Amino acid sequence: MKKSSTLTTTTSVPSSPTLSLSAQTLSASKISLTSSRSGSGKARSTCQSPVRPGSGCVDAIRAKREEIEMESLLEKAKFYTSVCLGTTAILSVFTFLFLIPFVVDPAISTIIADYDPVPVTCIVIDHIYAEGIKNCSWSSCREGCTSSLTKCHQLFVNYTRIPFSEWERHPQDLDTVNWDVSYTKFLINSEGCGYPPTTNCSVFARQYGFSHIGEPFPCYYSRAYPQVVIGRYSWENNLYHLILSLIIPNVLFAISIGVLSYWYCPCCEKACNKSSRVYAEKFPTKEDKLLCHSDEDDEMEY
Repeated sequence: MKKSSTLTTTTSVPSSPTLSLSAQTLSASKISLTSSRSGSGKARSTCQSPVRPGSGCVDAIRAKREEIEMESLLEKAKFYTSVCLGTTAILSVFTFLFLIPFVVDPAISTIIADYDPVPVTCIVIDHIYAEGIKNCSWSSCREGCTSSLTKCHQLFVNYTRIPFSEWERHPQDLDTVNWDVSYTKFLINSEGCGYPPTTNCSVFARQYGFSHIGEPFPCYYSRAYPQVVIGRYSWENNLYHLILSLIIPNVLFAISIGVLSYWYCPCCEKACNKSSRVYAEKFPTKEDKLLCHSDEDDEMEY
């Protein structure tokens, strides 16, 4: 009987050149895909991944943040400035309306009356002190131009057109003087009223009243209305107050409304920011188009 010998054989599959090439191609494709993904990821995460201080991305973020903060500060400043300008415009209107009866109208009345700037010679010939609304139809001096008259001082004077400076140099006998106007009303100013502390009727009465009747003093008469005589007059001060009361409120109102209109009125903003370019210059140039296309391509790649 023959012993069967078992032969252990190892079967080895020969390596095929086609399979080896495919494996190499596949590994190369994986490597290229991995590299392309890593490259795109790096490009995309340029400003998303944490970077070191001092890099361009940090500077860009800081600049953007500073720009946003500056815009917010400008918006706040614009808001508060608008509130101030609106308040100024409203106050200017009310101030002008308040100045009309107290400054503008008396100043215009004084200009119309055309007072002689050179003081002439007057004497008080009568002083009446009265009480009660019925007895005080007018007053030489009144504290408050809108208050009712319950007490009044009524002074009557004679005046001559001889300048008071000349009268002081060459006094004349009162009985021989030819008075230009006799027994006419004497007022403290063109309106016959005023406000403390510039106007004090008690001081005015003591200065020209009972104890000084018959004493010459300087006064101003109206060349337009010769019967009107006043004790205080200054062309410079009258014109100064008139100009201030007209210019200051109106200029403040105009500036406030102009700035607010420029900021919040669309029509005004368009008119002020109207471009001076010709029609052809409003279209983009070839360089601008190429730049825009390149930016769009970069965005698509990212």
